[in-house]
Amino acid sequence: MSFLSRWLTSVTSAEGSPPPASIPASIPEVASLPEVLMSPPSRDVAQTPEPKSSGLASVFKSFASGNKLSRTPNAQTVGPIVQPVSGAGDIQSSVCGGPPSYERLFEQLKIGNPVGVRIATAESLRHAVQDYPLSGVTTIFKEAQDLIEPSKPPEARVAGFQLFTTCVQNATATDPERLAFFKVLTSPANPADFDLQLGALVELGKHGKDLSGFHYQIVPLLTSWLQQCFRRTAAARSKAGKQAKAKGKTAQQIDEEHDLSLLFAFIADVIKFSFFVLSEQDTAELISVVLNICLHTPLSSDLRACIGVIDAIITFGEVPPSSLPDCIKVISSIHCLVEDIEPAAWNTMANFSTSHNGQTVVKVLLDMLRNTSAAGDAGNQKVREVRGALSVLQKLFAQNGKERFPLVPFTQLVSALDSVTAVEHAKIDSDVMRLILSLFGEDGHDMEQNVMEEDWAVLFDVVAKCSHRALETSDGRSIFNRSRLTDPLTNDETTEHSLTTGLAQNLYSFITRIEKVMIRAGSDLLQREACVRFFAHIHVHLPESCATIVINHFMDYRLCYPSDLKWKDNVKTILGAFFSDRNQPTHIRLHALKAVTEVFQVVEMMDEEDEIGQHEDSDLIKTFVAAILDDIGDEKDIAILQETVSFAVAVAENADDSLFDYVIRAVRGTILSDRLQSPHTSPVSSRQPLLGTGMISPVSSNAVQTPSNVATKGLVQIFMKAMDKPTYKAVRVFEELLWIANSIGCEIDARISSLKMLFRLRADWANRLHLVLSTESEGLAVSLYRTTASLARKQAADEATQRRASRTDDNGVSRVSRSTSFEHSQPVARQSYRTTSGLTRIVQRNHQMWMYPDADALPVDTSGKASSLLASYLEEYTDDGSRRHSIQEEENSGELDQEPDATNAPQQDEPSPPKRRKIALNITKYLETITQLLQNGCDWEVYSFILVHLPSQLTNQALFRGSIDQIRILREIVCDLLKNNSFEKPPGSSGLRKSDVAICLFQILNMILGYHHHFSKADQDEIVRTFLQGIGSTWERTSKSCIHALSICSHEIPGSTSKALVTILQQMSTIITQSHVAIHILEFLACLARMPDLYVNFREEEYRTVFAICFRYLQYVRDQPNKEMREAARNSYPHARNPVVLSDHTSSESNFQPNTSDDLPQYVHALAYHVIIFWFLSLRLNDRAGQVSWIAKNLVSLDEHGKEKIDEQAQVTLDFMQRVAYADVDESAADPTFTKERFGEILKKRWIVGQSIVTVEQATRGGWAQITKRQPSGTSCYIIREKFSRPPPHQNQVPNDTIRDARPSDANMVLPSHLLLQLSASIPQAGESARPISLPSDSVVDRAVRSFDRNFTVDGHKVGVIYIGENQTQEVEILSNIMGSSEYTAFLSGLGTLTKLQGANFNTQGLDRFGNSDGEYAFCWRDRVTEIVFHVTTQMPTNLDHDPQCIGKKRHIGNDFVNIIFNNSGLPFRFDTFPSEFNYVNIVITPESRASFVATRRRTSANIKNAFYKVQTMSKPGFPEISPAAETKIMSLAALPGFIRLLALNASVFSLVWANKAGGEHVSSWRNRLREINRLREKYRLKSTASTPTSPPGTANAPGQNVRDSLNSIRRSSVANFLTNSSESTSQRSSVLSTAETEVGPGSSEESIVETLDFSRWA
Repeated sequence: MSFLSRWLTSVTSAEGSPPPASIPASIPEVASLPEVLMSPPSRDVAQTPEPKSSGLASVFKSFASGNKLSRTPNAQTVGPIVQPVSGAGDIQSSVCGGPPSYERLFEQLKIGNPVGVRIATAESLRHAVQDYPLSGVTTIFKEAQDLIEPSKPPEARVAGFQLFTTCVQNATATDPERLAFFKVLTSPANPADFDLQLGALVELGKHGKDLSGFHYQIVPLLTSWLQQCFRRTAAARSKAGKQAKAKGKTAQQIDEEHDLSLLFAFIADVIKFSFFVLSEQDTAELISVVLNICLHTPLSSDLRACIGVIDAIITFGEVPPSSLPDCIKVISSIHCLVEDIEPAAWNTMANFSTSHNGQTVVKVLLDMLRNTSAAGDAGNQKVREVRGALSVLQKLFAQNGKERFPLVPFTQLVSALDSVTAVEHAKIDSDVMRLILSLFGEDGHDMEQNVMEEDWAVLFDVVAKCSHRALETSDGRSIFNRSRLTDPLTNDETTEHSLTTGLAQNLYSFITRIEKVMIRAGSDLLQREACVRFFAHIHVHLPESCATIVINHFMDYRLCYPSDLKWKDNVKTILGAFFSDRNQPTHIRLHALKAVTEVFQVVEMMDEEDEIGQHEDSDLIKTFVAAILDDIGDEKDIAILQETVSFAVAVAENADDSLFDYVIRAVRGTILSDRLQSPHTSPVSSRQPLLGTGMISPVSSNAVQTPSNVATKGLVQIFMKAMDKPTYKAVRVFEELLWIANSIGCEIDARISSLKMLFRLRADWANRLHLVLSTESEGLAVSLYRTTASLARKQAADEATQRRASRTDDNGVSRVSRSTSFEHSQPVARQSYRTTSGLTRIVQRNHQMWMYPDADALPVDTSGKASSLLASYLEEYTDDGSRRHSIQEEENSGELDQEPDATNAPQQDEPSPPKRRKIALNITKYLETITQLLQNGCDWEVYSFILVHLPSQLTNQALFRGSIDQIRILREIVCDLLKNNSFEKPPGSSGLRKSDVAICLFQILNMILGYHHHFSKADQDEIVRTFLQGIGSTWERTSKSCIHALSICSHEIPGSTSKALVTILQQMSTIITQSHVAIHILEFLACLARMPDLYVNFREEEYRTVFAICFRYLQYVRDQPNKEMREAARNSYPHARNPVVLSDHTSSESNFQPNTSDDLPQYVHALAYHVIIFWFLSLRLNDRAGQVSWIAKNLVSLDEHGKEKIDEQAQVTLDFMQRVAYADVDESAADPTFTKERFGEILKKRWIVGQSIVTVEQATRGGWAQITKRQPSGTSCYIIREKFSRPPPHQNQVPNDTIRDARPSDANMVLPSHLLLQLSASIPQAGESARPISLPSDSVVDRAVRSFDRNFTVDGHKVGVIYIGENQTQEVEILSNIMGSSEYTAFLSGLGTLTKLQGANFNTQGLDRFGNSDGEYAFCWRDRVTEIVFHVTTQMPTNLDHDPQCIGKKRHIGNDFVNIIFNNSGLPFRFDTFPSEFNYVNIVITPESRASFVATRRRTSANIKNAFYKVQTMSKPGFPEISPAAETKIMSLAALPGFIRLLALNASVFSLVWANKAGGEHVSSWRNRLREINRLREKYRLKSTASTPTSPPGTANAPGQNVRDSLNSIRRSSVANFLTNSSESTSQRSSVLSTAETEVGPGSSEESIVETLDFSRWA
């Protein structure tokens, strides 16, 4: 059976209602017929299960249960007793033919003979009748008729009926005889013999073909028999069922069922062959009995037999009009309910319909549907009749009048269906839907024309009623999932659920067919409007495509626009059907919302017109908006909520105060609702999809967000749009955003979204508020793993750590197991600790809800334009001249941090604050909120967001100009948090430690330092002490940031820094083992050296602390090669254990920042010597010599063999120290007046003496000489005169001289060598290396000396300076600038000295010194060892006609490693603005508050004096962090030039080292001069000869005397140390050993190389 039939049967059976007791009046009651109670038959009776109910439902139930009954006959019946026919005695007695013993047999048959004899005789005669032709069989019939009487034994009755059957088969009788036979055979008999009785009658009537003699009696008799036989069968079935149930046997067919089937067959034959014998009454009575059996039989075989009888009547006769309705009801019910009989039932109904009663059948069926309204739910019989009528009408309508079938009028059918919906029954609703579905053919393609031309409105109402009643709840919600509409039924579905599913599937099919019709017919479909309305009516069941059709129809025909008369109803329809219904798919709801919101602008215009004309519908727009926003608080679909909030944003933009308040309350309602439904104790990450174990999950643009977040973003949008609107709106929304940020009950993502906007607030020079896209907070974001790159590195490190921990644990287990007998508990505890603190922490999940940069931080792009109405601070004056306080202090009061409820939002009827032309936001309240969150703690996502973004906002001092008191409180709280270590600890799953939080807090304090002029001296001292606490504290990674901060303190609050300077140096000396802070300490010391006021009271111990720090880092660099060799050796053993790595070398300590000390130790090396030199110069002149010995000692190192060595940089450093140890003088130049004209003949001679080139220009007469000493660190010139005494008169001249020179005897002749020998050591000259090397006076030496002089005695650096004007972003427009702001000019003035280029005798670093092509002047700066030339683009000529791309300027700054960017554009600077391979570092200077060009020109001197600037060093990708301004710092303009100059110098030094790291080292100017000297020495030094004369004892060649002894001897015997000193002697040795280093091994001498370098010992 079909699923629908099974379902319907189950429902019918479950109802348990008895079949109707009423039977048509024409059917006689079975109980009224006479009965004869019989004893049970002798043969065994098969048992049949007792049916629980009777009728069609029982039949259907038996089929559904799958239990089929057998057809075994059962004799236990009760039959009627028919009186013998009076004409029986007229039967003839003569018999002709037969066997010889016929006479004897006939006599034995007669009454009076023993019963046994008669039975045997009857059997013999039966055979005789069969075998012999006999006449007069009636005689035999007469004699044996008493055998079939009920009182006779069963054997006698069987023999009698068998004999009678044989007689009627072989006899040819007349009508009277046949009548006599009929009467005998139909006389009262035992019910057990009914099959024999019926068989004899069938043979008598020739199977209905010959009823002569009794044709008028046969039909009533059969009708009576049929009624009695069915009753006997029903009773037998009940009894057999009980017996089978009791014995647990399988039910078998009973005899009574066989008898009943034979009787049905005979009746059908009688109707088929002899219907003329049936009167109308007989037919009606027979039909009544048959229909009664249909209503009560439990077997389909009975139903099939009954239908066969009725079909025979229809085919071969005529159904009486009175019986026609009952026939149609019963047969149609069978057709609907019994699937097995459905073909036979339809065949009968088809015969009915194609007969002359066809229209009557249709009328009856329709009446069956129409008349249900009066009866209501009268019972199951009525339901079956209605369902049967529906099933037949469905097929009849499908025939459409073909093949003589009657037409079913569409209108009448639909009207009848409308009536039948009054019966509230799910099965009827399902059948109605099935019928209606059939009207539209298969897939809507084979619809009849009459359907296409009809009105479908009523039909759609019928479908709507059925669907609403069966598939919806009382409040209109669908109880069926749309996703299952096309799914097949599962076997485990209940009947009730399958019925609902079937109805839903039919509804879905109907909808899709209507959809196809609409698509195929397009706009030509007459019923299109009705279809759309129908779809809208049953919207809860619509598939997405149909919903789209409806919405598109409303949009295409503009039905929601006010131009349509019913536009308001249409708007309600769309909103109610497709938007408010949250079961609709998201895109359908969005489409519906779009259809309505498109009308908003028109409605808004109408509302404005209504306000002008005082129309009665003046609140139209409010009603319109309320229809969409009323239940926004319950909306949880994020996509829908986003569009709804977007609509609210659009409404709020131009809304009046009342409507604006309503919109804000509606949006806030979402936040309150979300807060109530989602406890604040559960993090929002629970709503996020879970990621793989061990991964830190960053947020993405597709991450799930909470409804609160959507609402918050809407408020942000409203604020952004209201910045230039009436100020009340912006103030109101600002309060809401503050409440969200501070409320612990709000969702975390919503709080972060509000903070994203709040932290992007900035104020310009006029305190006007604006929003920025970038917060410039990347550095701190990296430290907290909030950038993509840092997070990836973190995850890679975690995975590597996890693998190492796994391997370590595996090895540890084996080790522990081996040692358990000694220390069982300790290894286990150690292993457990390692696993818990390491691996477990790594694999924990941490969902990050914000990342940097965040392109979607603001819901809409911001132009960055300053608001003309909103300000951070107002200083206004009243008409009388008195000062008016900031408006923020007057109006924006109220506790925003209290726990809100729904009543906190402003009510619609409350008065709006007064509108003002300009207003200040309550920035103080905002800063107070942020301060409280920092102080009291909050969710880590919120806390970390504040840590990262607050510092950059604090640099905008104009924003907090009116919040100085709160700034003071913030400073106090941050200092307390750091001093007491009471700040929040990051969650373990984040992979961060408390030191990472401390770094952020120190950066916040660094920005607060910019407000130091508002702090007291005690507050400034506390700031310095707090930074000092971060150096070498328990927070491992805070040292670097605190050192940077102290660099700023040295410039900004020098008094407080000076007070703590000794402690600072001591603290730094304790962390010199941490290599990652090496360059930062050295840069700090370099900065400090140029600020003598800070260390004016230093003692020798403090200076030595500085030098000791430098020596420690020099030693660190020297150890690097050995360390690398050890690492390489260790890595060559695959099974070698990993050594214990110091914390300062781990990647986690530095947060993946490159360790510059390890990456490029040459910079540490150069920086350390730089610091030594400057701090040596900072010593008082009288104290310098006292430090020489100690410094020299630490500049010498030992190699792996224990030999002493000194590198080139140490040599030139000592060379410089020697030049300045006893004099604070600079270089000296040759005297231009020392000429031949004044002094006569001048002879010149050059020597290499130690590490110098000595040139002696000797005037041959007069004793005057000029000595030029060219050293690596500088050149000195001296004019000396040897005052000759006149020789006494008695002194004789040397004859040879007089003769040779022919000069007067009193004249003194002096050659250059004379002066050298007099100033050098006297003989003996022990050792060739100690002797001056004479240089020939030729052109080669002259060129070498000129080349040497081209090596400047200071290190030269070039730094570009670029000014970026307002809103400039392109390279050409920036380089085209010829002037800058007044602050820029003041900055340049402090950066260097304006120097004329033409004729300059210093290294101009590429600037033209002859034709002024690069400008007439340049800013330059120089100290004793360094020189910087600034390539200032605004000073260079600009001619866009001849150089439109400014190539002339680009060729300078494009080749500068370091550029200073004075960014006055008001926009973030991009590193790639000036593309170049050589720009390594850009030092970006940005005003703390942006200002237009005109504003900068109008600044007063007071403004300039109090100006502050942000400074940040931006490096090329892959470039290490080398500057205190790697994180943004805030500096005053007064301290800015010096600080920037130092940053540029250090960056240039590093860039030079970095640029040469691949091809070798960077050689300084001093070292290059040293190498030039060494090359001359190597070229011209004296070669030792093979035959050396024997030296006397004590000379250089004496046995036992080495080179060191020679050096010592020379030094002790020297007349003056002017030409020969320790450094020079050492350099002579280096000419033998190495040009880069000097090595001296252990010898027998008592003096080491350190002692030879200490020139202070003999100076």
